[in-house]
Amino acid sequence: MPAYLQVMDWSDLPFFLAIARTGQIARAAAITNTDPTTVGRRIRRLEGALGERLFEQDAEGQALTPAGLHLLRRVEAMARIAEDIDPAREPGGDAHGSIRASVSEGFGTWFISRHLGELAELHPRLEVELVATSGFLNPTRRETDLAVLLARPRRGPLITRKLTDYRLHLYAAHELAEEAQIRTPADLERQRLIGYIPDIIYAPELRYLEELPIAVAPQLRSSSINAQYRMIASRAGIGMLPCFIGDSDPKLVRVLPGIGVTRSFWLVTHKETHRFAQVRLFSDWLVELTRKQQGLLMGEMGG
Repeated sequence: MPAYLQVMDWSDLPFFLAIARTGQIARAAAITNTDPTTVGRRIRRLEGALGERLFEQDAEGQALTPAGLHLLRRVEAMARIAEDIDPAREPGGDAHGSIRASVSEGFGTWFISRHLGELAELHPRLEVELVATSGFLNPTRRETDLAVLLARPRRGPLITRKLTDYRLHLYAAHELAEEAQIRTPADLERQRLIGYIPDIIYAPELRYLEELPIAVAPQLRSSSINAQYRMIASRAGIGMLPCFIGDSDPKLVRVLPGIGVTRSFWLVTHKETHRFAQVRLFSDWLVELTRKQQGLLMGEMGG
């Protein structure tokens, strides 16, 4: 047996794994039900036994050193074996742990958040952090355990799969639509349009108004899809919304329902963390949820 294995305290490894998975001592402390001081002390003791630094401080928190990555591969293998024999990992078992999911603002607010209670009922010990913003955390830098992106990443140590397609249409408040009597795209030229701010769009996939057969540019603009929805609902103008937003409000109607745009969501995890039980569970749950809700996502339940 190597000398360092004789002096290493194996109970320090869960603290190492918690930091490696979360990237932050504070989050690791929450997962391990202890305090940051204890987590730091356990890591320093482990580094002393191994004779190597396992983490370096960066702007986001703790980043693995080459020695840390080397140890992580072995500790993850041990964790997978433990999960395989853990009764809580059996079908119907009570999954536990923490997962952070980064999603777009609209998808998080109008779709995922409406169903998270169902997941929590099934797994009361599972902790979910839903980061729903105009922009995404980076799974490559382990800012998040899982991300739902608007485009498939082309590089990085990532596991990627297509989650679902979804449709977008033009919407207006019912009263405004009746008054406007819009029958052709040309009729939109005398209406106020609502859309994104062109120079701060965080993803090119959001430039869907440019794909429509209209020449007028939005007069009212926001970086937030929720703010755009509020403007549309308040009769400020006509704008493009995902069907899972527009069709959820009975006060909105589609304008020129024959015109629409299809986009996709991509499910992304890091290669080093996609096997974690809570990541697998959340990924599988989200895949099944979008499968069941295809009618809403593709706009087949409204308009």
